[in-house]
This record gives sequence, C-alpha cells and structure tokens, in this order.
Amino acid sequence: MTDAKPVVLLAPAPQKRDRIFTPEALARLRAAFTVVDLEDTPGEAVLEQYLPDAFAVVGQPDLDAGRLERARSLRAVVNVEGNFFPNVDYRAAFAQGVRVLGCGSAYSQAVAEFSLGLALDLARGISGQDGAMRAGTEQYVGGSSSDAVLLHRSSVGILGYGNLGRSFHRLLQPFHATVRIHDPWLPDAVIEDTGAQAAGLEETLRTSRFLFVFATATADNAHLLDGDALDLLPDGARVVLVSRAAVVDYDALLDRLRAGRFLAAIDVWPEEPLPATSPFRDLPNVVLSPHRAGGIPQAFHSIGDMVVDDLVLMSRGLPPVRLQAAAPELVERYRNKPVT
Repeated sequence: MTDAKPVVLLAPAPQKRDRIFTPEALARLRAAFTVVDLEDTPGEAVLEQYLPDAFAVVGQPDLDAGRLERARSLRAVVNVEGNFFPNVDYRAAFAQGVRVLGCGSAYSQAVAEFSLGLALDLARGISGQDGAMRAGTEQYVGGSSSDAVLLHRSSVGILGYGNLGRSFHRLLQPFHATVRIHDPWLPDAVIEDTGAQAAGLEETLRTSRFLFVFATATADNAHLLDGDALDLLPDGARVVLVSRAAVVDYDALLDRLRAGRFLAAIDVWPEEPLPATSPFRDLPNVVLSPHRAGGIPQAFHSIGDMVVDDLVLMSRGLPPVRLQAAAPELVERYRNKPVT
C-alpha cells in the first residue's frame, strides 16, 4: 500500500452502505482510512487481496481461523447487521487481539419506543378500533372499551435486560408500574439498583399483566416460552414480542391466542416474511408487525456514526466507546439469525 492510512474493508451486506452511512459519515471514514468498498467491488478475491493489510473489517464476511491468521494487521471486526453470527472464529480473533464489536445498541431506543406503542395499543385497542371504524362497525364511548386496561401502575415483566430491556425500562418510569425483570446473565443487584425487582421466570410470568420479551436467542433459551411457560400468564395478559422468535414456541403461542387466553403484539416471526396463509393473520387479539421495531433511518444512520467514531479512536491507540464489545464468554452462545 502506498497510502499510509489504515485500511478498512467495508463489506456491510446484508446491510447497504448508504443505509448506515450518511454522506458526511462516509466522507469522515474515507478521510481517516483507505476504504476498500466490497459493495462496489464484491468478491472473495478482493477480500483475500486486501485482508492482510486490513486494520478493520466492517461487516459480516466469513472469517475463519485461516483468514484471521492472514489478517495480521487486523484490530477490529465490526458487525453492522446487529447480530453476531457463527461465521467468525471468535476464539481465534480474541487470541489475536482483534476486537469484535457490534452495533446492537443503535436500535435500542427505536425498539423501546415501538414496544411502548405496541403495549398501549394492546391496552386500549387502538389499531383494532381503527379497523372497526374503517369497516363501519365501531361502537362509541365505552362500548368498545370493556376489556381496556391501564399501563399505569400495572404489573410489568421484562425478559432480558440488555440494550433493549434497559432502554424500554427508562420509558416506563412515568407509568409507575411494578416491574419484575428476569435475566439469568445478570446478578440481582444490577437489576435492583434500577428500582425493579429481580425475579425468576415463573414469578415474572405469573405476575405480569404486561410481558415484554427482549431476550436474545442463545444456545440455552430456545423455546423458553413454551406451552407450560405461556400457561403461567394471567388471563387477559398483554404480551409484546420484539426480540428473537427462537425464544418462543409459536405453535404453543398460537394455541393460547386462539383460545383467547391473552393478547399479543408480535414483531418477529420464525419464518419471515410471514406466510400469507399464516393463521396468525386471522386472530383478532393479535397486533401484527413485519419486523420493523428497530429499522428506522435514525437508527441505521447512528450505526455509521458509531463505526467512524470508534475506528478513529482505535487508529489513535484508544479503545472504542460507542460500539458494543462482544464478550468472549458469550459471543459463541448466540443463536440469532440474519435479518433479511
């Protein structure tokens, strides 16, 4: 390389470069680094050509131990999709001193606000009554509110207290709810310091008028919410699913929703797009959403800003502060699927 600037390989797929980088952020990146843009020049050959000189890889290409061994200048792998996939040899990366960074926190505020909106919809039937008015079947004043409830001073359960759970918890403060949080990766003191109650899964489910599922998918929690777990929920509970579909047994969920046991708002699905023939589409007690809680322009653009800020810091010999560092003890336990 004739240019003394550090080399950054930009391979954001399935993200798009211009979705996550504003023109200003991209200009900052190119001013500070020699950017090899694999979106413009895709292919394994280009990746292999520049990998030995790369300071950072921004994106999700396959990085096995052999590739990492050849990438002797590499200091950072930045996932900009939002999930850590098993296509990177994380042990080899950590052993080589490569930081593995993620952008998950960029989505947290957007998901939190969307979750609050879904909860209020479930509490008051907002979208359902919109549909009734369009069909000419509305009932006025209290005629359509017999099953309405307040989020205010309600009993709320939160499953998972990472970026999403913490951002949502802050939005709950004005509602003065009783909040129980279940997260087996955190000591009780961390949760209790926020003013919430640390609780086991069974207690959280049994006591929740509103249940928010923010847990990530791991090797340990597939179908955490199976039929037996869902049966613990009180009749008439409101369930908001905005995290990972693998955490829920959707067949069991469908059975309970058909029986009218509770209401749900669902943003994530085991198969996406949701098939046109899915029976979930016919349920009146479900608010449907096509995996859109976090994917708004402000969230996407914040990813590019975070990437540039942290790579510039690292090029100056300083640690990253905006992106989230993957924990060596946890990253191989994630079982998230790419968002298409």
